[in-house]
Amino acid sequence: MVRLLALLFALALPAHAEEVVAGLSQDSIQITTNFDGSEILIFGAVKREAALPEGPPLEVIVTVEGPKSPLTIRRKDKRFGIWINTAAVEIDEAPSFYAVATSSDWHSAISEVEDLRHHVSIDKAIRAVGLERTDGTDFVDALIRIRGKADAYFTNIGGVEVTEDTLFKTTITLPANLTEGDYTTRFFLTRGGNVIDVHEGSIDVRKVGLEQFLFNLSRQQPLLYGLMSLAIAIAAGWLASAVFRLIRI
Repeated sequence: MVRLLALLFALALPAHAEEVVAGLSQDSIQITTNFDGSEILIFGAVKREAALPEGPPLEVIVTVEGPKSPLTIRRKDKRFGIWINTAAVEIDEAPSFYAVATSSDWHSAISEVEDLRHHVSIDKAIRAVGLERTDGTDFVDALIRIRGKADAYFTNIGGVEVTEDTLFKTTITLPANLTEGDYTTRFFLTRGGNVIDVHEGSIDVRKVGLEQFLFNLSRQQPLLYGLMSLAIAIAAGWLASAVFRLIRI
């Protein structure tokens, strides 16, 4: 009877006392030959069914995740004066792009348990099942470091501006070397490190024009693409040589 009453009481409560209402400045990006990156404004508000609760302040975390794919990470060591591959691990899934912005320091924004549950931080977003713990962590750290240098992975602590515990906004910079596909955006509301609501959206990233034509040609007719690339290289070399001869004259 006690369990039944507890269940009925829980069902009677609102599903979310606080919910995310969010939007993006653009939900699609077109990659052209002169595409040099894009900056997306992310904004939103908190919808409440009751008065602002007392206790820890509201925190907001925003993530943007690119298409995932498996990959192999190799370690090189110098042996007998040359660099060779000495070890390799398989990563089950790694996002091509991952950005996370928070409204405060990391430990105030989300607890370790909630991070593990929702895969919010960069290292938790990378799926590497079955790796030996210490060695696997080293390889994942290397991947994060390499893609961080390429602006594909980054964390912006304090990058989300929250006003009156209700409105929030941030910007996410997307680099020029984006992978085509659907990019998932997630919005987390937290209090005291606990997630109280999650909202998801998406950004459609597609190649268009000449960029799309060349990409499709390289995948569908690789021989023709190779011959065309060779012809363009020969023509460019001949043109450069001709210009050089004219300059000398």
